Amino acid sequence: MTAWRRTALRDVVAGLSVAMVGIPQSLAYAELAGMPPVVGLYAGALPPLVAAVFASSPYLQTGPVAVTALLTFGALSTVAVPGSPSYVGLGLALALLVGAVRVLLGLLRAGWLAYLMSQPMLLGFVPAAALLIAGSQLPKALGVTAPAPFGNEILDAGWALAAPDRWANAAVVASLATAVIVLGGRRLHALFPGVLVAVVAGVAVSAAGLYPGATVASIPTGLPPFTLTAIPWAALPSLALSGVLIALVGFTEAASISRRFAAEDRTRWSADREFISQGAANLTAAAFGGMPCGGSFSRSSVNRMSGAATRFAGGVTGLAVLAFLPFASVLEPLPTAVLGTIVVVAVVNLMRFGPLLTLWRVSVPQAIVAWGTFLATILLAPRVDLGVVVGIGLSLLVFLARMLQLDVDTEVEDGVITFRPRGVLWFGTAQELDRALLDALAEHTDATALVIDLERLGRIDTTGALVLRSVLDQARAAGLTAEARGIPPQSEDLTRRVLTSRSSLA
Repeated sequence: MTAWRRTALRDVVAGLSVAMVGIPQSLAYAELAGMPPVVGLYAGALPPLVAAVFASSPYLQTGPVAVTALLTFGALSTVAVPGSPSYVGLGLALALLVGAVRVLLGLLRAGWLAYLMSQPMLLGFVPAAALLIAGSQLPKALGVTAPAPFGNEILDAGWALAAPDRWANAAVVASLATAVIVLGGRRLHALFPGVLVAVVAGVAVSAAGLYPGATVASIPTGLPPFTLTAIPWAALPSLALSGVLIALVGFTEAASISRRFAAEDRTRWSADREFISQGAANLTAAAFGGMPCGGSFSRSSVNRMSGAATRFAGGVTGLAVLAFLPFASVLEPLPTAVLGTIVVVAVVNLMRFGPLLTLWRVSVPQAIVAWGTFLATILLAPRVDLGVVVGIGLSLLVFLARMLQLDVDTEVEDGVITFRPRGVLWFGTAQELDRALLDALAEHTDATALVIDLERLGRIDTTGALVLRSVLDQARAAGLTAEARGIPPQSEDLTRRVLTSRSSLA
């Protein structure tokens, strides 16, 4: 067998393996997003096929994912009834915005933005999102059909847990069986298709008339419809903020997947290309009945472990889902409790609270960012996108507070005052150096010299250099000899030009 055929065979096997996991996950994540189940299948068909054309990573699998589905629900559930035609239309508009933002960032070579999402913010947001996702699915997994009273996923989950009389025995059994199959299958082998086995078993039991609970009920068959003309264009401005947030936050998963696998394989990857591939996938989802989508860590891992050789394994996955669509009605008997449990099991690994606790010992300000984001995401649900806004705001406040700190260590020996400032000397902190000089001159009236050691500074901007010159001039006017040394290399040209200039810049 030629090398090309071996590579193609590996991609086909890997792509089909992912499709077997992706089909039930797509149904589950569509329901999590408040969409009809078939919308998840549409988002798992053509979008990964298009993404494969532009992708940088050979392993990244694109389609419906949990966090993006939750962000979608948060953005849309307050303005339309989940599952309604208007809600689905808004989902198309949101996918269009997410796609346009990502493509634009990729074309502008703004892939570096993938590194700018504050890690503490993500440490707070991701487990909070996972709790909300699990909480939203728990009543479904328990078969609770009574309307939840609180409107908050965590409180509603607690309400469902605290009322065993509302549980449906058949749903509880189906959920426990699904959890055992999926989690137990992972222990047997990483590639055990636990999700597929659980879905097939659930469909078989339900089709045989042995499951009296709620099922998926209706899945239209046929190829994805062209929906670009169904987008409510007038709603785009009101969804712009959510679109930008989903484009950025949702991309962090795709970026981390590609970056991690590239490091393990010692290969290159391009954030710019990944932005374009994920953007093209969302634009395709908007045009063909889908919903906002992103890179899936679980399906990408399956893709890699199944032997994927090139990015076109993702295309095989899309083709497989596309070929399944005319037969999608076979999943109509699937118990919704099975779908709910699949989602819960999928996000368990995202509930990582250890780093949140550790962060208090590492950095209190960053811990405040993480916990502030965590609490905001929980309390503002379902508007979890606003939790992201709070996290970004806290990150900026901590950054600004740190940038406004300039610590000036002062030493006096044999009449020589030595300043050793630490931080960044810029227009926000320059006054601290001037204040330190006045304090030192008032306290040490017999001083004869001033030395400003700048080795501990990160950088100096124009205002900082001007204040530095002013401090030296003031010291000389007070009868001291004065000099600056250890100027940071990155600021040396600017600083020396200012210090040696004969004209006044003030």
